[in-house]
Amino acid sequence: MNEVTFGQVDDGPRPSMRGGALIVFAVSAALTALTLWGRPGTGGSLAVDAAVGAVSCLAAPLLLWRPVPAALALSVLAALSPAATPAASMGVLQVAQRRPFPVAAAVGAAGIAAHVAQGWWRPSGGISFGWWTLLVALAYGALVGWGALVRARRQLLASLRERARRAEAEQGRRVAEARMAERTRIAREMHDVLAHRLSLLATYAGALEYRPDAPPDKLAQAAGVVRAGVHQALEELREVILLLRTDQPGGDADGEGRPQPALADVPRLLEESRAAGGRVELRDEVAAAAAAPPAAGRAAYRVVQEALTNARKHAAGAPVRVVLEGGPGAGLVVDVRNALAGGGAAPPPGSGTGLVGLTERVRLAGGRLDHEAAAGEFRLRAWLPWPA
Repeated sequence: MNEVTFGQVDDGPRPSMRGGALIVFAVSAALTALTLWGRPGTGGSLAVDAAVGAVSCLAAPLLLWRPVPAALALSVLAALSPAATPAASMGVLQVAQRRPFPVAAAVGAAGIAAHVAQGWWRPSGGISFGWWTLLVALAYGALVGWGALVRARRQLLASLRERARRAEAEQGRRVAEARMAERTRIAREMHDVLAHRLSLLATYAGALEYRPDAPPDKLAQAAGVVRAGVHQALEELREVILLLRTDQPGGDADGEGRPQPALADVPRLLEESRAAGGRVELRDEVAAAAAAPPAAGRAAYRVVQEALTNARKHAAGAPVRVVLEGGPGAGLVVDVRNALAGGGAAPPPGSGTGLVGLTERVRLAGGRLDHEAAAGEFRLRAWLPWPA
């Protein structure tokens, strides 16, 4: 590690190794000088203390690189002279801050043993050996505890920063998933809307191709419908592309912010099919279509739209019967049937996933969808919830 800590966490920029070494040397030199000044000595003992103090000051910066070996070496010097006590105490604190507690406790025990040896062969005149040993043990215990507390706080802060980073990444992932889900929903809307619109255009274009002898006013009317349909399809496609290009999720799953079809729009949908030459019958037994839940009404509209599209593709000219029934508490039932084609031209190409997407749409609305070909007709039946 590149920082120097003496009992507090520095949350700001860390000093360089060279600067930290100078700080450690200066602090240890100052404390060693105070120790020598406050402890009387003569002759050889003063020279030994000065030499040990100088060596401990020079060795103290090694705590930045090798805290455990340096602290043990300083403890050995502390057994020889009290002049090494400041540097040895700094070493224990550094080890407690930067190494696991068992390692710090072992280094602290070595420091206690060194100072017990120091008190035994160089006793202090003002305190007994027993009290000296007790005070040394308490001091080293406090240093180890203090350093362990600082280390635990650092680890907690690092853990909180990591958790915040992960939470931010998780939030980004959820946003990305929400955007992808919304764009998938928009793609389904594109399939439903454009497939219906383009199937109408195909019907009119087929009439123009196979009836070139039609009266001019009929040809002009059909051409006008084709032109208007193409314009509408282009507008719808442009809207979808703009929504797909945006970086925003595009609203909630209900598509707020742009008009959405409802159950009351089904008659208008059938009128478009009749105008294209389709034979569509409607039996509407829903008393209050405008009061239908938005999700159920929108899903019902898409069911009828997909059924009409499939009928034009696979059974062109066959009559289609649409039945709407239900109400609050009973649910909404959509039943669409058309005769199966007996042959003729191949149907226009498609993705083959219209019914799959429709089934998923109805399921997401809380309902169920069944479809089958039986008794010479294709049946599509959906049930959607309508709370009382």
